[in-house]
Amino acid sequence: MRLTCALMISGFLTIVGLGISAETSADTNTKMVTIEKTVLEDSLIKGFGDGWKTAKGKWENVDGSIKGSEVKEDMHGAVSRHDVSFTDGVVKFHFKLEGTKGISLSLNATKGHICRVAIKPAGFSVVKDSQDKKAGDKAMVLASSDIMIKAGEWHSMVLELQGPNMLATLDGKTTILGTHLAVEKPKANLGFTVSGESASFRDLKVSSGTLSKDWDKTKGVLLKNNK
Repeated sequence: MRLTCALMISGFLTIVGLGISAETSADTNTKMVTIEKTVLEDSLIKGFGDGWKTAKGKWENVDGSIKGSEVKEDMHGAVSRHDVSFTDGVVKFHFKLEGTKGISLSLNATKGHICRVAIKPAGFSVVKDSQDKKAGDKAMVLASSDIMIKAGEWHSMVLELQGPNMLATLDGKTTILGTHLAVEKPKANLGFTVSGESASFRDLKVSSGTLSKDWDKTKGVLLKNNK
């Protein structure tokens, strides 16, 4: 399995490998951010409730989760968004791939995209989105893992955001870390996207937080273990 981490610091790009194995549940543990308070929680057991805005695609309540599918006539992936308000924090959710080419949990500012965790059957990545196309700003993959993600089964994802850092953990076992100054912006809304056939989501929880007092030590151990 290959993991790549891209750290953008003072204009210099450094590539390092970062893979983490953990015996603890991804649902209850974070590595970089200490959670302070919940800003959004939706089990999605009854589908999308108040506050969700569906722009594209077909979304339906199936077996206690929300199932999204791209609609060919839209010529765009399925998208549904919900307002949030935080800068640093943690986004947790469960997902199941059901024929989709790829899904994402994306985060936007009041105007424009910020970043996302993108998930495909052949791996996942943290991405700095294009934030000003007119100025030539392009999306950038900050870190990725080529771990195979089995379709038809529920998986957990924990996305931690602190300053310029994005740290994503799949199933409590595989973690990637990416850094870019453009990630620091306040987050105003989040969205689920589905490309191609379908995928399901449930157990969404968004929390604000601060940098863990143990992060420097934790980061050092992780980097040392993955040289």
